[in-house]
Amino acid sequence: MTVASPRARTEGAWSPLELQLYLDGRFVDGSTGRRAEIHSPATGELVATVPVPGPEDIRAATEAARRAQRAWAEVGPFQRATVCHRIGDALHARVADLARLQTLEQGKPLAESVADIVEAAELFHLHAEDMVRLAGETLPVRDAMKRMFTFRRPVGTWAVITPWNFPVLMAAEFLAPGLVTGNAHVLKPPVHTCAAVLCSIEAFEEAGLPPGLVNVLPGDGAVGEMLVTDDLVDAIGFIGSSATGARIQQIAGLKRTVMECSGNGPLVVCADADVERAAKAAVYGAYFCAGQVCCATERVIVDRSRHDELVAACLAEAAAVRLGDPFDPDTTLGPLNNEGVAAKMDRHVADAASRGAGVLAGGARRSGMPTALYYELTVLDGVEPEMAVAREESFGPIVPVLAADGDDAILELANADALGLQAAVFTKDLARAFRYMEHLEVGQVVVNDTTDYWDIGMPFGGAGGKGTGWGRIGGKWTLMDMSDVRTGILDLS
Repeated sequence: MTVASPRARTEGAWSPLELQLYLDGRFVDGSTGRRAEIHSPATGELVATVPVPGPEDIRAATEAARRAQRAWAEVGPFQRATVCHRIGDALHARVADLARLQTLEQGKPLAESVADIVEAAELFHLHAEDMVRLAGETLPVRDAMKRMFTFRRPVGTWAVITPWNFPVLMAAEFLAPGLVTGNAHVLKPPVHTCAAVLCSIEAFEEAGLPPGLVNVLPGDGAVGEMLVTDDLVDAIGFIGSSATGARIQQIAGLKRTVMECSGNGPLVVCADADVERAAKAAVYGAYFCAGQVCCATERVIVDRSRHDELVAACLAEAAAVRLGDPFDPDTTLGPLNNEGVAAKMDRHVADAASRGAGVLAGGARRSGMPTALYYELTVLDGVEPEMAVAREESFGPIVPVLAADGDDAILELANADALGLQAAVFTKDLARAFRYMEHLEVGQVVVNDTTDYWDIGMPFGGAGGKGTGWGRIGGKWTLMDMSDVRTGILDLS
């Protein structure tokens, strides 16, 4: 694979990378002979080309993973942990180059990409430590002459399908716990944000990871379907939209799945809230990664008694957001990643305005930029539940404000939603905070901070009965989801 160390754009043109698929420890051109292009959302320039994988490549990858996994499962947990620590160290050594390449292909500000790669490296260290402390237990048995105990065994070969908003980090969210628990993987990142992922493979090779345990096949939905239905795939790890998650469930049969799908907030501002703090968090949740985060702000539900204060504070915060070149250190909001998200923003803003909502800031793409993907930080007021922006995940830089009268009405409005991933609540009252934590139908409730709050060790995922998936990403919980409980019973008679 032709991979020069990626550098930020300075003077002169970028030299596009010629990427390859990664199968069984080797970079290969693939079986189809076709290549796809990766263009920068920030500049429009060609970043790289990559082979389009076909059925033969998918089968080669799953066969390689199956062979490698059988041997890897017999390697002890401390030895697997040592390899994962080495992967973490090797990723840390490559932070600058991988971050620059990720920003070029994804569009987020460079500082955000740096944080992504650092956290990806830290995940390998975290899960290595989790593994060597993942204990079983001895269970009481009715029969006095028997002994019963539990331990963990790997599931097998995982198909891992990841999104384009955090390309390297979200791959690591499955690869780190999966490797340390003894699994093998075929990773399918989106074709248009696969360059940094493929370049990160050098870290795995340097760490001495055996061939076949990580295979990388960038592709579209058709590639994903072939991978999910391959009979050598034992389990599926997925991060992405609820619609795609539902399709995976339709075709996956009884295979193990860990699904982390769409979210729709909300961020709740109670009558006793620190409004300035809430506004800062709401706007941050709209501009971080250009709002292209499953736990972004999405809906702001404010007690009507504080509505005017909150809107004014949000407008003040929005005015300080700087939209521009993601390589400029002063930029806080980069371009959207793709036209699909930009068109959805257009549709949501137009629908809200046509139904009576006020567009108080932004609401359009900025003209005169290198591409049409630079979208202004948008604040909408007077949003009603039936508007598309309240019902659907916008996935863009938007702060839609809804008002309700009191906690009961806020909870009813918050829970009248098909999605339930992560919420934030701003209040100074401990009892009120606990009420929201217990009654909001989401997987996580953050008190007095942004809906985008995340820590690599927290169990992150959706609530039951919602269209946000199941399983948990983070800490020992992912190791448990990516391994099986095995029970041993000994007869001593």
